[in-house]
Amino acid sequence: MRIGVPKEIKVHEYRVGMTPVSVREAVARGLEVMVETNAALRQGISDDDYRKAGAVILPTAAEVFAKADMIVKVKEPQPAECKMLREGQTLFTYLHLAPDPEQAKALMASGATAIAYETVTNARGGLPLLAPMSEVAGRMAIQAGAHCLEMEQGGRGMLLGGTAGVPPAKVVVLGGGVSGANAARMAMGLEAHVTILDINLDRLAELKAQMGAGLTTVFSTRQAVEDYVLEADLVIGAVLVPGAEAPKLITRDMVKAMKRGSVIVDISIDQGGCAETSRPTTHAAPTFIVDDVVHYCVANMPGAVARTSTFALNNATLPFILALAGKGPKRAMAEDPHLLAGLNVYAGRITYPAVAEALGVEAVPARAAIG
Repeated sequence: MRIGVPKEIKVHEYRVGMTPVSVREAVARGLEVMVETNAALRQGISDDDYRKAGAVILPTAAEVFAKADMIVKVKEPQPAECKMLREGQTLFTYLHLAPDPEQAKALMASGATAIAYETVTNARGGLPLLAPMSEVAGRMAIQAGAHCLEMEQGGRGMLLGGTAGVPPAKVVVLGGGVSGANAARMAMGLEAHVTILDINLDRLAELKAQMGAGLTTVFSTRQAVEDYVLEADLVIGAVLVPGAEAPKLITRDMVKAMKRGSVIVDISIDQGGCAETSRPTTHAAPTFIVDDVVHYCVANMPGAVARTSTFALNNATLPFILALAGKGPKRAMAEDPHLLAGLNVYAGRITYPAVAEALGVEAVPARAAIG
């Protein structure tokens, strides 16, 4: 099978679907890999690095899409890329279809098989291809939030950790998953006052045991969310319902009642965001202000640290890439229920129930779809 790796075209997205290390592994198994020229140049990875690993360098994305049987990317295909997909071709990347009906329609029209990183599972019930980027996003959220709290950015002018005689900022993390846990760990490292809210008591107990007495854990209810958000200086939205739109935990009325200059970093913006006032932004223009509250809602946060993110992601995706390309998508998914869970679109139909529900269409069961 021929694998194609195009250069990412989303605004300020510098990650890449496969590193030279991953390419070498694929080539060693008899697979052909085609990489668009300068696909990872901003990371310091040259075309020669890919050639040494055994890749063929192609001058345009159009040629990569035309010649490849499987496209491996990082971010969801942009409209121009969707038009280049074709029937019988496989796309393996992050999709986040639930809040993006236009992309879903384009993928259905293409006839391509679309497998989403974010819904592939593992034997422990985790999301192994989402976890690396969730870790990066959680850690970055505190960096971004601390910056947004500065006066110049419209923030309250607070230092997260405070200083001698001055109390630290109050950081509230909505969601105790991978992103939320990493955000809390980073905030605690900066000596902020940190509270995590989650609906899973076992997870809260686990986090408390891991991070100690410095972490406050609270069972998440509507009342608790309102109480803690209104007192927060920095809110990290790290809510995840796999494949589905994020629940709107922060209402417009709550935003109006938040402290002037407080900050919301909405990590869940890829899935529509957990604040009613959130909307996707880019690294070029990352923030906006609603009712004197700074919103940071960059939809591809890990793209800012592209080298770290790319290598972390490839460590997780490589076994699945090799299985899909080596066995063919249908056989690979038939033999691996965790990979099958990643199937979102097949032969013009939505196969992931949460995505279908969000889009208001009927889902066809993934196993039935592949026969």
